[in-house]
Amino acid sequence: MPIPPDDPTRELTVVSPDDPELPHIGLAGDTYTVLVNGENTAGRYCLIDMLIPPGGGPGPHRHDFEEMFTLLEGEVEFTFRGRSRTVHAGQTVNIPANAPHFFRNATDSTVRMLCMCTPAGQEEFFATVGVPVPTRTSQAPRPAGADLEAQVKLILENAPRYRTEILPPA
Repeated sequence: MPIPPDDPTRELTVVSPDDPELPHIGLAGDTYTVLVNGENTAGRYCLIDMLIPPGGGPGPHRHDFEEMFTLLEGEVEFTFRGRSRTVHAGQTVNIPANAPHFFRNATDSTVRMLCMCTPAGQEEFFATVGVPVPTRTSQAPRPAGADLEAQVKLILENAPRYRTEILPPA
């Protein structure tokens, strides 16, 4: 099968992670900056710059798309199908579609990593359930009490729409 012709309507995407025009999203204390979204890639993938403070990271979940992380700074504990492993700066982790997983920053330093999801859509989920923050390095709010309950409810209500299942705590 031949390669399709070039699509001249698609543009080159060049971004800087500190561009204030990019979406910077706070979610449960983590800060996610959407570098490349599904609109930029015709839905093929999205790329998110993540800052995970000490103790940060999502709870157990799974989704029907591939997710890949490259650690740029620090180390993080990934739990995949119930088994934990510490991953260090310079390493890359690929989470197969449908596999239960989560990660947690168990250190005293902020972790920075890139997350690519294919196909795109995870960036839309984060925008729906998170809150805007001013910059890539802004401390995201860490909700508590009624605010936490409201955010958890929002996540649970929207997760299925974004092909994600929230799992019970490990």
